[in-house]
Amino acid sequence: MRVPFTKMHGLGNDFIVLDGRNATLPPIGSAVVAALSDRHTGIGCDQLIVLETSTRADFAMRIFNADGGEVEACGNASRAVALLHGAEAMVETSGGIIHVEPVGHGARIDMGTPHFEWDQIPLAYAMDTLAMPVGWDGLDQPSAVNVGNPHVIFFTDNCDAVPLENLGPQIEHDALFPERINVNVATVNDRNSIRLRVWERGAGITRACGTGACATAIAAMRRGMVEREVEVTLPGGTLTIEWDEHGHIIMTGPATESFRGTFDWGDYA
Repeated sequence: MRVPFTKMHGLGNDFIVLDGRNATLPPIGSAVVAALSDRHTGIGCDQLIVLETSTRADFAMRIFNADGGEVEACGNASRAVALLHGAEAMVETSGGIIHVEPVGHGARIDMGTPHFEWDQIPLAYAMDTLAMPVGWDGLDQPSAVNVGNPHVIFFTDNCDAVPLENLGPQIEHDALFPERINVNVATVNDRNSIRLRVWERGAGITRACGTGACATAIAAMRRGMVEREVEVTLPGGTLTIEWDEHGHIIMTGPATESFRGTFDWGDYA
């Protein structure tokens, strides 16, 4: 069975998109996801995105990290899907329903409202999520935010100097985070801009993470470090994050279609 795909990226965070809205796809298993995601023997991507029909929204989006695990949300993929769909839409994800709207060479995404309670992150036990009394090898007092998926955010004088390739997997798999965690290290440049690096749960260090940018901006806003609209610059580029008067997170940024092709499902199953 040959299956068509679209390869896309948002600021270098790249995706294989399979459209199952008008065609039946075989069952998506973790082994197939991992095989397709492999950059040496597969198509290669950070996440596999599967579009499906929905009874609650215009369509549904499922998100699988490169290790095969399914996750709740992906901001960069949401912009890519908005560009691919080509029109304003409500999209069902396992993290909630989001509103997407193509804008120029990218999209504007209403990511919904953030969650801060310890059991909404979730954490293994109760604590203040604004400045958590925990630390790992020089990174301490993080914030935690759930923006459809869980994030922990560390503010540091120089996020580029943090050995994220070592600390990222250690923090991701810490027992404090029963569903694992996305790890963000950020430096606030001024009231309107933040630099950010992200270790993404199940994917590792990525050039960009839309939900990480949202979570980091919200954490900085809660701490009074930045204004209610801020530019977040990641290695792959810059996103604009706003926390609007209704409490919703609005993310605006680019997305790009790289190429299209087909593959034989049996080669990866």
